[in-house]
Amino acid sequence: MALQGLNQDDLVFGLDIGTRSIVGVAGYMNRNRFHVVAMAVKEHSTRAMLDGQIHDIYKVGDTIREVKNELETQLGFAVKNVCIAAAGRVLKTINQSAEMEFEEETRINNEHIYSLNLLAVEKAHKIMNDNGGEVNYYCVGYTAVNYRLNSFEINNLEGHKANKIGVELIATFLPEEVVDGLYEAVEYAGLSVASLTLEPIAAMNVAIPEQFRLLNIALVDVGAGTSDICITRDGSIVSYGMIPLAGDEITEAIAKAYLLDFNTADRLKREANAKKNGLVTFKDIMGISQKVHATEIRDAALPVIENMAVTTAKKIKELNGDKAVSAVFVVGGGGKMTGYTDKLADELGLIAERVAVRGPEVLSSIDFDVDNFEKDSLYVTPVGICTNYYSQKNSFVFVNVNDQRVKLYDNNHLTVVDAVMQIGFPNEKLFPRRGQELEFSVNGKTRMVRGEAGDGAIVKVNGKLANLTTPIGQSDIIEVIESTAGAKASMNLSSLEEFADSLSFIVNDKKIMCPRFAYVNGKLESQYYSIKSGDDIKMENYYTVEQLFQFLDMDPALHKITVNSHPASLTTKVYENFNVNTYDAGQDIYAESYADLLDDDSSDQEHENLSDSSVKEEKVGQHSAASKANASSAADMAGKAEKSSALDEGSKQDDLNQTADNQAQGIDHAQEADQEPVKQIHTIKVLINGQSVTMTGKTDYVLVNLFDFYKFDLSKPQGNRVVIKLNGLEAEYMAPLNDSDVIEIFWEN
Repeated sequence: MALQGLNQDDLVFGLDIGTRSIVGVAGYMNRNRFHVVAMAVKEHSTRAMLDGQIHDIYKVGDTIREVKNELETQLGFAVKNVCIAAAGRVLKTINQSAEMEFEEETRINNEHIYSLNLLAVEKAHKIMNDNGGEVNYYCVGYTAVNYRLNSFEINNLEGHKANKIGVELIATFLPEEVVDGLYEAVEYAGLSVASLTLEPIAAMNVAIPEQFRLLNIALVDVGAGTSDICITRDGSIVSYGMIPLAGDEITEAIAKAYLLDFNTADRLKREANAKKNGLVTFKDIMGISQKVHATEIRDAALPVIENMAVTTAKKIKELNGDKAVSAVFVVGGGGKMTGYTDKLADELGLIAERVAVRGPEVLSSIDFDVDNFEKDSLYVTPVGICTNYYSQKNSFVFVNVNDQRVKLYDNNHLTVVDAVMQIGFPNEKLFPRRGQELEFSVNGKTRMVRGEAGDGAIVKVNGKLANLTTPIGQSDIIEVIESTAGAKASMNLSSLEEFADSLSFIVNDKKIMCPRFAYVNGKLESQYYSIKSGDDIKMENYYTVEQLFQFLDMDPALHKITVNSHPASLTTKVYENFNVNTYDAGQDIYAESYADLLDDDSSDQEHENLSDSSVKEEKVGQHSAASKANASSAADMAGKAEKSSALDEGSKQDDLNQTADNQAQGIDHAQEADQEPVKQIHTIKVLINGQSVTMTGKTDYVLVNLFDFYKFDLSKPQGNRVVIKLNGLEAEYMAPLNDSDVIEIFWEN
């Protein structure tokens, strides 16, 4: 045979590794017609395969090598890669869907369709292995049931524009042991697997072209060990199946009936089927020569043939939704036995003409450019294996990962991470690992600081530095050194955002900035404290007088101290913008401070000199400014409420002091008649947020007194600041209150 002008890279080499024989086919595709340019057939010398499963890998490998050598002789060059198919002896199928969306309307090409199919296959592969228990399954083929273009069903996506495409397909799986045996035998013969498919898929591609798949048809590939079945309906292949009954069962029945070895019985089976009438001559295992009429041999095999037909019909109905198909195409040598198709038609309730062996008819698109071979149903599957290569390249590759041999389903996008995941390499040891985290709470809210990142895994492919996304291929050697963990998390108090905020106080008319205090588990700690997991940290928004003086390096024992013009002790709390003043230890702060600063409404107010009035107004102004600055803090507002009570007590004390002074100076009531009378305690009623509130027990009332009589929760801020309006206008906390005043108080962002 001449191959002038033919590029070797255009040739496809397919092997049908059957239970009884191995068929090799070499050819090429040209204008949708496949041209067979070389063929070879070799029978197994022993029963190295049973029911489609390789039992003796090396004997099968030797037979493959013989077929390979004969093809190479015909072709005139060496063959390296081969397409193979697996029998569905322990076949499992999964129907799976997948979708792809595009950012904008996109014209669909073959790459999009291929990626969509593989997305569904990978999802099915994961489900199969997750549910497979201890058995690892590999996908040996898939068939699209239907495609969707923007949610509408369509036969062919290619060339259309879409925002979203989808597919529903049948993915077929076999256990690792079955696939591994095929690969090992092929590699033993000096070949590499270019693609792997399922025998019924290969046969379907040739026997039932797409234009026939609208019909409800069953294809039955009757081999030596198994009968593989697939069903078409509504334009798609909808299911696959298998029964472990085929030609070998017929051979075994004849061997038992006539006391023959398996090979002799197999020859006798074929001769009896070929000779409709006449005698068949053979020797049994005792060496006795016999002549038996062909009809007798067929009769001996008939019970087995009928059982095969009954079982096949039952399986077809099961795969087709418990009903018969419209027609059955039979391919493969085992299906040629007389009586098989008639019995199958009878069991399915079909007329005999609708169940037929298909040979030359289904090979109409195949050209046999080779001598000594004619179109026959025996060659449907091997030719289909070759043509399947063009439509569905889904093989496996072997790589070495850390001295472990790994087999991977080849989706044409394999990377290092696929290989390391296959060996169960821990995912967390691939990527940089962070050190131990630090978890604690600040003011009741949980905080977490992450540890430092370590180094990622070191990856080498064939001795060269690589990464987890490096593409890999057949026989690559991969080395992975696990990642490292970084340092554990650490943090000092000074690194807290809250700690960075300072507090400001006015001390003797000077603004002082002070760092916040942090209490850790109830204990005061410095900014250098290293936070530990589980620590409960509370950042305070005030200083005590003692803490403030310690910060200022002042001795409080040498001074009398006021906070917002009120006498203070060492434990008095000082909030943001509070005024703190110091006086000499011997100075009477009642006489010199309170009389002018607190009794704003006393009868002596009209007699104060101008300078005293200016001082008082300045002090009260500072006090009011400090009060406004504190309105946004719940803790500061609480301080204002405390201050109000202190003001009341101070006012009462001023009244007592004034009475004592008057008595000491001999001033009686008659002498006071010309002076303004002393104010008496009285009661007023005001309206606060629409609620009538009675205020009592004071001689005079200011706005901040409302907190003594009206409940307003300052401990849980509901905004950025508290707004208080008096008779419709925003007012200061020291604004005087009168009977029937209307007050509004609320939080504002």
